[in-house]
Amino acid sequence: MADDFDLDAAGLRVDSADVAAYVEALAHKLEIALPSQTTVQRRAKKFLSREKVVEAIEVQLGDHCYALRARGHRVEASRGKSVRNVTIRNEPLELDDWVRALAGDLRGRAAESAEARAALDRLVG
Repeated sequence: MADDFDLDAAGLRVDSADVAAYVEALAHKLEIALPSQTTVQRRAKKFLSREKVVEAIEVQLGDHCYALRARGHRVEASRGKSVRNVTIRNEPLELDDWVRALAGDLRGRAAESAEARAALDRLVG
């Protein structure tokens, strides 16, 4: 189930022209699957445009904060570790590693919680 999600991220590296569309789809999936843990920042596509594009995604899962920034055809992804709301470590990741780590964290939580299991199903389903 989460393997399909991983394969989507791996395919993204091959075709960087689809980065914006992939990030938009990922943001949409995360907003639906984890609404209370996901923050998506959007900006106008062009000056005075009503069309918005995803600029950043943040997902807070326990002590990990997964952050993704879209900059044109590049994506910067990282995972931070927090203790008492203070980030003690921030680790840059490739996009496919970021998605794999996020899915793995969700799988671990799904084993403990029905709510997390439902969120994982919405994310990869």
